[in-house]
Amino acid sequence: MAVYKEEKTNTRRAVYRYTDWNGERKQTQKRGFKTKREAQAWEREQLNKTSADLDMTFKSFVDLYTADMKTRLKENTWATKDHIIRTKLLPYFGRLKMCNITAQQIITWQNEMLNHKDENGKPYSPVYLKTVHNQLSAIFNHAVRYYNLRENPCKKAGSMGKKKNREMMFWTKEQYLKFAEVMMDKPLSFYAFEMLYWCGIREGELLALTPADFDFEKRTVS
Repeated sequence: MAVYKEEKTNTRRAVYRYTDWNGERKQTQKRGFKTKREAQAWEREQLNKTSADLDMTFKSFVDLYTADMKTRLKENTWATKDHIIRTKLLPYFGRLKMCNITAQQIITWQNEMLNHKDENGKPYSPVYLKTVHNQLSAIFNHAVRYYNLRENPCKKAGSMGKKKNREMMFWTKEQYLKFAEVMMDKPLSFYAFEMLYWCGIREGELLALTPADFDFEKRTVS
């Protein structure tokens, strides 16, 4: 590692040399640091990344996560994840050390997301909040599984939002009548489905019915 002063711009240039995973010597550098301390801080982050030391910042770990995951996912899938990371995660966690991020900090971030309103006063949808939280948790899970992070703080903090509601499917009258015709030779099932369809009751309500609930003279059920 070395820091050089560039006289023309009065800034510092940091050069970091390392050996990659297959034994080849590599070099990376960055220009434009105003102070030697800033340049040295960048060098330390590079060292943490190449040694997988989780004393690195969240932003630096995201670089590792990207290198590990991007080529394994479809382009559109990664684009969605990358947008969430850049706009919802890095602004809050980017400068924090991976090993120091706590459940309390996750909760504070969750509250920021829950209280957010766009220019029209609309909040994020519960489904979107769930997606964003899942992405943050996925990054920490990756750190736990492959980089020896002790635990995922998202699990302690708990989730936010909710999964997409299952789409409800309905039979048209014509569809039900076709089904009922097939069921006529099974009286118990036939009459059960007749009650469900024509009375609009739920399965649990149907199963709770007793003979006393039926009034055949008035043709009612209660």
